[in-house]
Amino acid sequence: MYRSLRAEFTEAISTALDGLGYDVDDPGIEHPPEGVAAEVASSVAYRLAESAGAPPPQVASEIADATAPDEYEYLGRVTSQGPYVNAVPAPAYDAATVAAARDDDYGTLPATDESVVVEHTSANPTGPVHVGRARNPILGDALARVLSAAGHDVETNYYVNDAGRQIALFTWAFDRFDESDLPDPERESPEYDMVRYYRAGNDFLESADPEAQAAAEDEIEAILQGLESGDDATYERVERVVDTVLEGMTDTLERLPVTFDRFVKETQFMRDGSTDDVIDRLRDSEYSVHEEGAWQLDFPDIEKNLVFVRSDGTSLYSTRDLAHHEWKLANFDRAVTVLGEDHKLQAEQITAALDLLGQDTDRLDQVFYSWVNLPEGGMSTREGTGVDLDDLLDESIERARAEVEDRLADRLRDDDLDEADLDRIAHQVGIGAVRFDVVATQPTKGITFEWERALDFEAQSAPYVQYVHARCCGILDAVEAVPDPDAISASALDDPAAIDLVRTIARFPERVETAAERRRPHVIAAYTRTFAETFNAFYRECPVLDAEGDQRAARIALVAAARQTIANALALLGVPAPESM
Repeated sequence: MYRSLRAEFTEAISTALDGLGYDVDDPGIEHPPEGVAAEVASSVAYRLAESAGAPPPQVASEIADATAPDEYEYLGRVTSQGPYVNAVPAPAYDAATVAAARDDDYGTLPATDESVVVEHTSANPTGPVHVGRARNPILGDALARVLSAAGHDVETNYYVNDAGRQIALFTWAFDRFDESDLPDPERESPEYDMVRYYRAGNDFLESADPEAQAAAEDEIEAILQGLESGDDATYERVERVVDTVLEGMTDTLERLPVTFDRFVKETQFMRDGSTDDVIDRLRDSEYSVHEEGAWQLDFPDIEKNLVFVRSDGTSLYSTRDLAHHEWKLANFDRAVTVLGEDHKLQAEQITAALDLLGQDTDRLDQVFYSWVNLPEGGMSTREGTGVDLDDLLDESIERARAEVEDRLADRLRDDDLDEADLDRIAHQVGIGAVRFDVVATQPTKGITFEWERALDFEAQSAPYVQYVHARCCGILDAVEAVPDPDAISASALDDPAAIDLVRTIARFPERVETAAERRRPHVIAAYTRTFAETFNAFYRECPVLDAEGDQRAARIALVAAARQTIANALALLGVPAPESM
């Protein structure tokens, strides 16, 4: 409803400005500043003050007087306050909001007919997913959900690095070492089993005598050359290792839950000739230079050259990624890539090279994120010292179970809940705590994950928001039927706390729109926090089950609308919405 109100206000203000003789392309529609009692406002008076020869408050008053809200369905009073022209909704707005929010797909916007590929995670398949990189799949998955809700046709991709030196080393190590020479795996899962070979290979190259190291490097180079030349036997060796590790990594990601529509392998662009095509075209570029046997792009405004062919004639990850990006732009209207902040230079180089290749890089979006750390510091998978995501999720569920068990002790004693209920709630709260804490922070800001904050039922954490959904479910379970929203009297929702909740519900689709346009799913997380505060105020000040007549019916309908809204908002974040807590 907020989007409809905003559209009506935009039209009404534009009409008033035309009638007053102001030539304005942008009527300055925005959220009202704090202290302005309105749902939507216009700041256009600031820009018109000089030409009008009057202070902004006087111009704002003139525009408000010239606006005709009676011609619209949801637009109520239009007034001015200081330099702002402000709109208050008509009575129909609240009733329409309560009715609209009862739909299962509330918050989903009309189809845009734009296809978007979201590439995220794309971690090298060399071992378990670790906490430091966990932000990528959580952010990427939430972003894909938001873009889909905003009406885009979204496909999620995992770009698999199966052609680099790390993978060649891994493949060599898997064939070189015997399992009996390796330590037991840390967990019964394919990637934990396989990472032992990768670590053994790295240890060997660091500690073996020079002759043995040289022989190993020759074998690793042979694997790289085999991939480059299209040798089927080499591809099969590499594929066996990569696919086994990916199987385990995807099992971990599904716990979040994060899934992918397609796994796109780097070697695809070597085998189909597109990497060679990219190389041929880049060599002809005005920025192409041949130094020390390697082909490079020397961009005048980028601090480092982009090497696209090594001195031994092999391609690089960046070369194959250019072919990958051309594939994305050929198959989708827009391409969004979620990248760690350490990839900014590489992204700049790729974009510049794609420009040289004649691609429309305005259709590319990169979302950069900073790292997730634990209080004890950073993490590294290569040395086997990192904190695995599996361990973090296990501990989060365990801690959530202890917290929930303590809070629900009475219900457990009364057999109102059983162990299965406790397990379900602990899993929903534990997984939700991790996802919410990660996605709720602006991507460019670093995160230090702290249990006390993530699992705090009283603070603005996942449990705090999840409890709102559970509370709504509890209220609705206590009534025989939820009133038809079309039959309720919106005037019965006259308490300020009830009105605040209705207006917060109305803004949800607009928040989806904003989060999608800005590529910032944390906008939805911020909305859920505001929603939780608003609902809790309503719960304190507006008894539902003890109310009577039209007021009781209206408040029950409002709770139903609130339950659907917060469930849909949490779903966009990938956070479970428990029915009891």
